[in-house]
Amino acid sequence: MARKRRKSYARVEVIGVVVLFLTMLVIGIHVIRKQFFDVKALVQEQKLSYKEQPELDVELLTVNPYSRPGIALEKVKGIVVHYTANPGSSAVANRNYFEGLKDSHITKASSHFVIGTEGEIVQCIPTAEISYASNQRNVDTISIECCHMDKTGKFTKKTYRSLIRLLAYLMGRFSLSTDDIIRHYDVTGKNCPKYYVEHPEAWKKLKTDTNRFILENGE
Repeated sequence: MARKRRKSYARVEVIGVVVLFLTMLVIGIHVIRKQFFDVKALVQEQKLSYKEQPELDVELLTVNPYSRPGIALEKVKGIVVHYTANPGSSAVANRNYFEGLKDSHITKASSHFVIGTEGEIVQCIPTAEISYASNQRNVDTISIECCHMDKTGKFTKKTYRSLIRLLAYLMGRFSLSTDDIIRHYDVTGKNCPKYYVEHPEAWKKLKTDTNRFILENGE
């Protein structure tokens, strides 16, 4: 009889732990959501924007049909974040790959900006022109490729910080909000940027951090 009681108590304890875990998980998700919307609401209510252009290494591609078609981007309606899918490569190396497509004709690909693992930002295409990065959204978005160190696709802290600064600047320049920041995945379903597709909570945090940066540094 005592043994049955012990088993019953143990079962109750396990159920209690599971319920507690699920409750904490729900609370955590609610807190993250609330923080995101609170910060975004404050930015919107105060009509804040960040106007300081981050330091850029402007290395524009040669106009060509494979990476810089020279087609006008008439209105910017969003910003698309990508990852290079080439672990350990640099921003300049990716820019040079795009440049080389004019000769190799392997594919059509490019990006307006590439952010390296040290936080350096290389501009490849003027924001007044389209890039070959986001399929049907090429016509109305700015594209940002981000370098990463390993196959997880997670950005380094320096890349992350530069991305936030660049996003904040572009948002202010083109009158956008974090609702207009999307992943390549959101356009085509491609697993890009990999880490932020596989970890949607990290993607939400990126938007929250961008709004917080504007809240702290905007005007």
